[in-house]
Amino acid sequence: MYIRQPIVAVLGHVDHGKTTLLDYIRGSCVAAREAGAITQHIGATEVPIDAIKSICGDLLKGKKFKIPGLLFIDTPGHFAFTTLRARGGALADLAILIVDINEGIMQQTEESIEILKKYRTPFVVAANKIDAITGWKKVDGIISQRLEKQIEATRKEFEEKFYKLVGSLYEKGFSADRYDRIRDFTKNVAIVPISAKTGEGVKELLMILIGLAQKFLEKQLITEENEAEGTVLEVKEEKGLGTTVDAIIYNGIIREGDKIVLGGKNKPFVTTVRALLKPKPLDEIRDPSDRFLNVKEAHAACGVKIVAPDLEKTFAGAPIKVVKNLEEDIKKIKQEMSVHIETSEEGIILKADAIGSLEALAYMLKEKNISIRKADVGDISKRDIVEAQTNANPLNRVVLGFNVKILPEAEEIEEVDIITDKVIYHLLEKFDEWLEKKKKEIEEERRKEITYPGMIMFLPNCTFRVSKPAIIGVRVLAGEIRPGQKLIRDDGKSVGKIKSIQMEKRSLQKATQGMEVAVAIEGATVGRQIKPGQIMLVDISRQEIQKLLDMDLTPDERDVLEKLIKIKREK
Repeated sequence: MYIRQPIVAVLGHVDHGKTTLLDYIRGSCVAAREAGAITQHIGATEVPIDAIKSICGDLLKGKKFKIPGLLFIDTPGHFAFTTLRARGGALADLAILIVDINEGIMQQTEESIEILKKYRTPFVVAANKIDAITGWKKVDGIISQRLEKQIEATRKEFEEKFYKLVGSLYEKGFSADRYDRIRDFTKNVAIVPISAKTGEGVKELLMILIGLAQKFLEKQLITEENEAEGTVLEVKEEKGLGTTVDAIIYNGIIREGDKIVLGGKNKPFVTTVRALLKPKPLDEIRDPSDRFLNVKEAHAACGVKIVAPDLEKTFAGAPIKVVKNLEEDIKKIKQEMSVHIETSEEGIILKADAIGSLEALAYMLKEKNISIRKADVGDISKRDIVEAQTNANPLNRVVLGFNVKILPEAEEIEEVDIITDKVIYHLLEKFDEWLEKKKKEIEEERRKEITYPGMIMFLPNCTFRVSKPAIIGVRVLAGEIRPGQKLIRDDGKSVGKIKSIQMEKRSLQKATQGMEVAVAIEGATVGRQIKPGQIMLVDISRQEIQKLLDMDLTPDERDVLEKLIKIKREK
């Protein structure tokens, strides 16, 4: 039995500085090479205790630690907890919630907080970008000393932004304060003001993390020297090695030559470890600036590259286990692989590159009250499109794909929309836009099938033709008018039928409230049925009025409908 290093996830809103913080710690620059400068695949960085002591200097002088260091996972947004699972729970033992002190809590920060609550994960808030506060000067020392050396206006601006953040966290159910003012870390969330860019406050952040881990997590960090358990981070093709997997081992030991069982695209499979490669300390597993070290064994918790046959069968987020009892282990992996997503007969189709991404997306969509018909790992196929096609509701005839390809066979079908992206929050934004557009299209089609209320006024000095048909200028006072609709006067007498609508010599299919247009009316003669200044309403049958009463109308449309009902009753 030994104490492993805690796994620390870095969460927060896009652009608030997650990767920049880790870049500062490891002195590399992964951020600039990421898709849209957002980390899309989870990387792992080991920071040994000696490195932490050397970074923190006097802050940890004379302190002894049983914890061997920290293992950071750099996450795509707030999805570390769902993409990286350990036995159905969160993989991270601790988290850093990074917040831009100038922008405060944003949508993705809120989502991160919800997930931290869900998994009851202890976290520290890194209030980043203090260097962007007006007049801020970089000086040495801890936060209280550094604040003393700032000019009064800068200090005031810092305090305002800091207490706004404290207030926002309080609204989310957390009592928070500056780390140096906290006595009981079990009841209060520590806020560490930092600049990931200049490195200010990073020493204090590491000190708080290692202190919290040492004091509160020691029992849960005890791991047996038994068969390893882990999670696949990424499946990669490596020159000279073939298909490899980057993985996090969160429990036990994995050795060269071990038989391992992994979650596969179709079912769990067994293979043998040919080689284990580890990045050098403070290096990035996804993007090592130095070569890997070949190791005979790897102990939890660590990031490791596994070389073995058949690894193309696995996927990101799949569980890994060193074989002890083959049948039992396969059964266990099957249980871990089962996707716990509530599906219904009617709903959208969801595809993603990993179980965790799938569950994360499903979690987000559930918050938006979106039903899911099928959720699956893998590329978008013809079968997915056909399934989406059979939905009765057109708002469900869509396939969402996160970080997956569209197979050529699937592109042939046009009746279903496919939305894909490599950034989760972009994917959800695109879906919201599609939903809005689709709702408008459906509403437009519905309006063609049923006559909606409309009220117009014959504008003075706008008679362009007296009869056969009468062509006059009108203003739409409320609702809408369309060609083919019958018009009545406000005394209930028939006027005629709208033959066409024009605006600036262009024919229109409809005219809505506020528009001034020319209408051709069959059966009407100016001076007889209609006169300038007169109000006319769209004539609607009794059956259609009945339907409209149950429909979602604007207040103006409802007002016109009530006027029409009154006219018809009086008549």
